[in-house]
Amino acid sequence: METLTILDIIGTIIGLVYIWLEYKASIYLWIVGVIMPAIYIIVYYKAGLFADFGINIYYLIAAVYGWLVWQFGKKHGQDSDEELPVTHAKIKYILPCTVIAIALWLVIAWILIKFTNSNVPWLDSFVTALSVIGMWLLTRKYVEQWLVWIVVDILCCGLYIYKGIPFTAFLYGVYAIIAIFGYYKWKKMIKDGISSDK
Repeated sequence: METLTILDIIGTIIGLVYIWLEYKASIYLWIVGVIMPAIYIIVYYKAGLFADFGINIYYLIAAVYGWLVWQFGKKHGQDSDEELPVTHAKIKYILPCTVIAIALWLVIAWILIKFTNSNVPWLDSFVTALSVIGMWLLTRKYVEQWLVWIVVDILCCGLYIYKGIPFTAFLYGVYAIIAIFGYYKWKKMIKDGISSDK
């Protein structure tokens, strides 16, 4: 079995654990969130998905940041042992997030076109730009992160089938389904005042 296939399978298994922990809003997702990108840095580089390769370096850093925010970013006025609650993103974040996503998309696409042999620069850079926004929303425990991931996951599923990494494509298909359920679960957690489903 080729190294890419083996890493693809391992990454898929770890990715399923990650999405389950995210669904439950468990802080332990950030531990898995360090291991998974380390594997996918290699997978995406070998598959020629250079923007995805780069985003996984960001994911490593974001996993540490996310853990710190979830662990120590308690709601003001709350008991120090209480977890950061699941909340809605503020309306004021829509415009900056949109502008950042578009700017990242254009810059990353230009880099891929100019400096790599990527044959999918626009789609690869688009899902990468959206993923940056989705990960930031996740680190803040905003329910709207699921909406971003639904779009990313559906697009990635098709992209990875095209690029010949079927196990990862399957993983993103599962992600898309779980993201839909995750969105409604997190909305219910807000309504019920629950920070995580331990």
